[in-house]
Amino acid sequence: MIFSCLPGLSGVELEWEVPYKYCRGAGVKSEFIYYALGRPLAPLYSVAMRIREKMYARGLLKSYTLSAPVISVGNLTMGGTGKTPMVQHLARLLRNHGYRPAVVSRGYGGRAQGRVNLVSDGRQLLLDAVLAGDEPRFLAETLPGVPVLTGLVRRLPAQKAVEMGADVLLLDDGFQHLQVVRHVNLVLFDADRLAGNSRVFPGGELREPVAALRRATGFLLTGVNDENRERAGKFADLLRTRFAEIPVALAEYAPQTLVEAASDGSIESVAADGLADRRCFAFCGIARPERFHQTLERQGLQLAGFHPLADHQRYSSATLEALLSKARRAKADALITTEKDLVKLTGRMAEIAMPLYGLRMQVATEPHFDRSLLAAVKAWQPGR
Repeated sequence: MIFSCLPGLSGVELEWEVPYKYCRGAGVKSEFIYYALGRPLAPLYSVAMRIREKMYARGLLKSYTLSAPVISVGNLTMGGTGKTPMVQHLARLLRNHGYRPAVVSRGYGGRAQGRVNLVSDGRQLLLDAVLAGDEPRFLAETLPGVPVLTGLVRRLPAQKAVEMGADVLLLDDGFQHLQVVRHVNLVLFDADRLAGNSRVFPGGELREPVAALRRATGFLLTGVNDENRERAGKFADLLRTRFAEIPVALAEYAPQTLVEAASDGSIESVAADGLADRRCFAFCGIARPERFHQTLERQGLQLAGFHPLADHQRYSSATLEALLSKARRAKADALITTEKDLVKLTGRMAEIAMPLYGLRMQVATEPHFDRSLLAAVKAWQPGR
């Protein structure tokens, strides 16, 4: 199958073949059918998004400037591009250089209805994943010392974070949230999916027309590995050609350590060879389950089976029992999942009654990316 990547810019199209394995398994056929049916409506949605962007640019819709630099981490495509791991990376980078960052998120999937929902004040966890949403709770769990706040109108939790002492704001999934003025505007592309079929929703995976990328201050291709590095490099060159003024960087995901859910609900690190003699049944509820599967295989783990679940999966008792039943039939003696899924299950160990492990990942960016971001934050001036 052929995807046209970033068409319509300077009248040039560049096409690459995207192997089937990079797509979402069996669901990819229904996805293509859905996009084919939605294609006639895509121009209408595209026009609506262009009008919205122009209304903000002309001041017809108000954008708010906050009293701290705002770093937006977002994407042009739907689905996962590694925003949450990148927010983790940036928060740790800023903390290590003396800043006091806070994370602001919409709280997708969370049931908390407040205008400002405090997931963590940086010292203690205040909302669980059901109320906060998966990603905000995960970030709160893994970023001690970093406040995490959610709210549908994100300028309100952002303002609250500044009042709490934050001097840098990380806006999670913020590229389309034009109500908040940002100082750094990062757009992430998954190195496997790139720009998808390059059509605007509902005819494709783009949230906005390609021209919206001119708002960005930096592009980051995430999940680069040996299999997709050549394609990612070509796509990066295409971005540099079409948007010469916007820098492009690459980022890899690498396993950091194994962790285990203890009976008391805590998460403990495990030695690198901790699963050497165990048959693990793997599962996950993330946007790119195949990537997790590939990572486990590269680690040389003994996999008794693998079961992908829906993104943002809620782990009901029935879901857990079905997973455990599959694991037992596969003669597994342990379960392994992503750290994000593990965080949602730490209070359920009595139900699971089987060792539960998670794989903690870390982002590795090119050195110039980190240096440029820190320089941009340092250069920020109030009112700009």
